[in-house]
Amino acid sequence: MTSGAQSPADGQSAPLAAPLAAPLAAPRAAPRAASSAARPGTPPWQEPRYTARLVLADGTEIKGHGLGASGKAVGEVCFNTAMTGYQEILTDPSYAGQIITFTFPHIGNVGANSDDGETSNPASRSGLRGVVLRADITAPSNYRALEHFDRWLQMRGIIAIAGVDTRALTARIREQGMVDAVIVHNPQIANDRSAEFDVAALAREAKSWPGLDGMDLVPDVTCGQSYGWHDGLWRWPDGAGKAVEPEFHVVALDYGLKRNILRCLTSVGCRVTVVPATESAEDILARNPDGIFLSNGPGDPAATGVYAVPQIRKLLASGKPLFGICLGHQMLALALGATTMKMHQGHHGANHPVMDHTTGKVEITSMNHGFAVDRTSLPDGVEETHVSLFDGSNCGLAVKDRPMFSVQYHPEASPGPQDSHYLFRRFANLMRKRMGKQLV
Repeated sequence: MTSGAQSPADGQSAPLAAPLAAPLAAPRAAPRAASSAARPGTPPWQEPRYTARLVLADGTEIKGHGLGASGKAVGEVCFNTAMTGYQEILTDPSYAGQIITFTFPHIGNVGANSDDGETSNPASRSGLRGVVLRADITAPSNYRALEHFDRWLQMRGIIAIAGVDTRALTARIREQGMVDAVIVHNPQIANDRSAEFDVAALAREAKSWPGLDGMDLVPDVTCGQSYGWHDGLWRWPDGAGKAVEPEFHVVALDYGLKRNILRCLTSVGCRVTVVPATESAEDILARNPDGIFLSNGPGDPAATGVYAVPQIRKLLASGKPLFGICLGHQMLALALGATTMKMHQGHHGANHPVMDHTTGKVEITSMNHGFAVDRTSLPDGVEETHVSLFDGSNCGLAVKDRPMFSVQYHPEASPGPQDSHYLFRRFANLMRKRMGKQLV
């Protein structure tokens, strides 16, 4: 069954599969009155075949041109509104278990390089399940490009589908919520006229997938052992710089840590030791840190919290400064007694306005989360510091009279605006204050 999303304007069904770009589709010939008009021995006209499908759990079949890796994957479909930084987005471990629909039509046109990956653990992949694109990937046009984006996807085992009406799919998600789906790419279908996709079976597989609610994906993306980080912020044209002289020792719990977070920490004087998500509070405190960092990551925070929250509560009891981002924000909230909830469509993009109640200023932020802290569940002694100006959802908290705070969004950006880099300086000043040093 082929169907589409409802147009908000007229309520009519809009197709989710868009025509392929000209270089990929043969030109349409004028209709012929009768086959006898063709030259003897001329083969019949054949339209190019779609080599990929995105099949939603409700049976909706979306056709497109396959790119990247061949095969099949199941995940939750979300949309991202960022216009730049697709390589950083696709290597963010927080997207594990998801299929990203890019609303910006031109993805891949600057190729891929060796600097823009955000997966901090080179031994693991980001966990991303697939990519949905409007336009086909063009040849790279950028001096930093080292390889074609299609090749980059293949090497990382990421399945992609192009030629999709991503606006219609995005409208569907906004109206009906994020949906589970199977993405499949079979290049052989292009030449084998007898090969077909079993759409009914793919729909059943999507429907039977348990979904991200209740799913702990941190074990798939965390590091296997501790390590130190020493690189500074990336600056054009020199690339990654050297860290400033360390003033503090910070232990970072890796729930799916992004590299630019580590760079931002070193830029404010932190010597960072990264530890696995399952590291005990006793082992963390034995490293004698000046501060503790809780990283971003994928999946349901309540599921990860089963083993993470008891350790975080012990860390809170130590009184050491603590800073959390994204999943780390949710972990801190759970440890303080608040609750989390699944969002309707999530927040994924680089243009999300957030109000900082501590300064009265609005910052434009980068976001990537499908769960949120229930602001009504924040206990006494915990104040809401940041709020989304899109939907009023919680975006930050602080513990009153204690050096502990967190934000839901990504102040390190990568990609996105750098309005929120001040939060790393705020964390550094909390450590300075506890150590009796002058604030900067």
